[in-house]
Amino acid sequence: MKLVVIFGPHAVGKMTVGQALAAQTGLRLFHNHMTIDVVSDLFENMPGERSRLTQLFREEIFKAYAASGEYGMIFTFMWAFDQQSDWDYLQHVEELFKRHGAEVYYVELCADYDLRIERNKTENRLLHKPTKRDVVKSEALFRRLEEKYRLNSLPGEINKEHYLRIDNSALSPEEAAARIREAFGL
Repeated sequence: MKLVVIFGPHAVGKMTVGQALAAQTGLRLFHNHMTIDVVSDLFENMPGERSRLTQLFREEIFKAYAASGEYGMIFTFMWAFDQQSDWDYLQHVEELFKRHGAEVYYVELCADYDLRIERNKTENRLLHKPTKRDVVKSEALFRRLEEKYRLNSLPGEINKEHYLRIDNSALSPEEAAARIREAFGL
C-alpha cells in the first residue's frame, strides 16, 4: 500500500497532478473536494457541521482504504503550516496508513500566485469542484485564505523520509506526475 499526499496552496494543481499521477501509476485519486463538495450546499450555513462531516467521511474512507490491500491512494490537501491542527491531522493520516504497512510519500507543489489565480478558473477545476464554480466567490476565498495562512513550507521545515517539492509553474501535470513517479519509484 502506498499513500501519496499532494499538498500546496489554492489552485496549485494538486488535483490535476493527482489525476495525471493516477493515470501513470494506477494509484487511486482521493482529492480533498470529493468530501468537501458532498456537504457544502446542504450545510452552507453550518460550518461546524460541514467540517465535522467532511472529517468523518475522510476518516472512514482512509480506514477502509488503508485496510483494503489496494495498491494505493493519492490524497490532496491544502496544508496550513502555521496551524498545528493540520500537522496533527496529516500525522494521524500517515499513522493510520502505516499501521497497515503503507509507505507514505509527501509531495509539495508550489507555483506563482498570479498563475494560480488563473488556474483557479480552469475547466478541469470547475468540472471536478462544484464549490469553485462561482469564480468570484472562489477567488475571494482564495485571496482571503492566502492572507490568513502560510500554505507552503519553509526550507527544511518538512522532515519526512519521502518528501519532494516541485515548482510546477512551467510544468504540465503529466511532467510533474512523472517527476513524482520517478522520485518515489511508483
